Amino acid sequence: MAKAVPHTLVPATRTLALLSSGLLAGAFAYGAVNVAPTFEAVPLDVRLTFHSALMRMNGPVMQSAMALAFLSTLALTVQLRGPLRLLAGCASAMTVATFLVTRFGNVPIHPQIEAWAVGTPAADHAEILARWGTFNLIRTGTALAAFVLLLVLVDRTIRHPAPAVVPAP
Repeated sequence: MAKAVPHTLVPATRTLALLSSGLLAGAFAYGAVNVAPTFEAVPLDVRLTFHSALMRMNGPVMQSAMALAFLSTLALTVQLRGPLRLLAGCASAMTVATFLVTRFGNVPIHPQIEAWAVGTPAADHAEILARWGTFNLIRTGTALAAFVLLLVLVDRTIRHPAPAVVPAP
């Protein structure tokens, strides 16, 4: 037999998931729309210096945002049932995808960029920076997808409120 989740828990979790996913998507979208094109508009040495400094500042902030987005969407997935659970689960999967692309796509390129900022860029630096940009667009897309899924979830809960249930212990 299933018991109802405390009535204030789902809205609080939903709000935290929406907020954290929205901040994550917004930060990546701002970077993709404003920062990345600015990188292309300045001399390479300026780009590399700024890119290195930005990565150092973004590291803890973006990792925390990704962790909070994942944990809150996962908690929401556990709390909900039916199509709402599926939406929350997909949003959670998109935050995992965002993390994986960042960890295995962007982050391995960071030491090269930092080395180039204080030394000489590699002969194939343009190709490597383009690869970083591709990974950045992919993770921006996955973060935005998670946020949109949560917006749909919130819309559905407002239009068709139904009690959420979790399995009894």
